[in-house]
Amino acid sequence: MSASERKAVKRRNQMKKKVWIGIGLVVAAIAWYAFRPELLFVNKSVSESFPSTVAANTSDSAASPKPLASGQFKGYAHETQGNAGIYGVNSKRVLRLTDFKTSNGPDVHVYLVAAPDVKDDATVKKAGFIDLGSMKGNMGDQNYDVPESADLRKYQAVTIWCARFNVNFGTAPLTANN
Repeated sequence: MSASERKAVKRRNQMKKKVWIGIGLVVAAIAWYAFRPELLFVNKSVSESFPSTVAANTSDSAASPKPLASGQFKGYAHETQGNAGIYGVNSKRVLRLTDFKTSNGPDVHVYLVAAPDVKDDATVKKAGFIDLGSMKGNMGDQNYDVPESADLRKYQAVTIWCARFNVNFGTAPLTANN
């Protein structure tokens, strides 16, 4: 092999190496975006106060929120703990999470699930759910509006759900307050 042929082979090999490095960087960026591994180490703490209540009459006294249902979280795919309560506040309903703590992750949502308890991922998909929105933080007290159309006799559990990977982080079965 002549010197010019060796140089040409060396240039092709260098070019191939650069292409493979570029492909590797693109794949790494896509994997990072999909899995968001840094979120496993970052906590987002929330400290929302209870939604304000105003009495229906014109006096300055506040109306008490009416507890409708409550339960405690159990962890499944990730350790999850805290309390979940649904309250009637004025003319709307609010899900309130207190002393709440779970893992952080990509695309994590709070679901009301049409099942008495949710111990696996399949139950959420099979039973049906109402998405109350993205989880505001993986620690602390937080509030989510519950649609008036949600029948609390049907939707009896709150689940912390990773929509990207279809994983149930944890669930709070709700018991109606009489």
